Amino acid sequence: RRSKFRMPLDNLGVLMSPAEFIGPAELIAHAVTHIEKVMATPAGVIAIVAAATAAVLIVVSSFVKTMVPLRWLAVGSNAGFVVYGALSPSFLTLLLEGILLPINIYRALEMRRLTRRVTAAAANDDLSGIWLKPYMKTKSLKSGEMLFLKGDEADRLYFLADGQIEFVEIGSKVDHGTVFGEIAFFSSGRRRTMSARCVDDCTVLSIDDSTVRQLFFQNPAFGFQMMRLVASRLSADVQRLEASLAQARQTPVPAEAGFDTSRAR
Repeated sequence: RRSKFRMPLDNLGVLMSPAEFIGPAELIAHAVTHIEKVMATPAGVIAIVAAATAAVLIVVSSFVKTMVPLRWLAVGSNAGFVVYGALSPSFLTLLLEGILLPINIYRALEMRRLTRRVTAAAANDDLSGIWLKPYMKTKSLKSGEMLFLKGDEADRLYFLADGQIEFVEIGSKVDHGTVFGEIAFFSSGRRRTMSARCVDDCTVLSIDDSTVRQLFFQNPAFGFQMMRLVASRLSADVQRLEASLAQARQTPVPAEAGFDTSRAR
């Protein structure tokens, strides 16, 4: 009974002795024979050249540190293996690389669009944050509705597309076309320091922490532009505070009743 099932298992390599396994020399010889067979035709030569080019691109990509060139190298390697899979022929290679190719092309074009937007914003000194709109989600709010409250978690960055927002604690208002909420978003505490209320019907766009991190790692220029945006807002806040202090110093303090100001030293 055991001998009845021994032969099929031997054929599957399960009960084969060590001497029966194919060694490195046999594998190399088999690979050389396969390559010679494939290169016997012009289509086979193209297939081998395409596969070799794709392999080189994969090796080169291991030395690349930024995502944009890495994506384009992936596109090139996918295209090379698609050619190899079609001409070799190798159905599994063609199927796998054919699925990966459009995905990598889409992601590479998406990064290219982001790079162009960031570059244009930097060239025009645009610190409004409008270049973030394609990566944001839209939310509509009614007049008087609260967008967030003081003490809430600052897990989103906002862009006011339409309407007007008021920061309740200080009475300051934000007009449409402005990014806000970035200070708490990037702070260590990640908590809102003020409440935001809609003065009228508003359309607010938001981007979450996960998306910001992805964009930052995919394109370092995005990170630099975000740093410029936050730094400009902090600088504007400092200037407003200095102006308020200067105005307070210039405002005369009324003398208290019964106090002889002529004797004040």
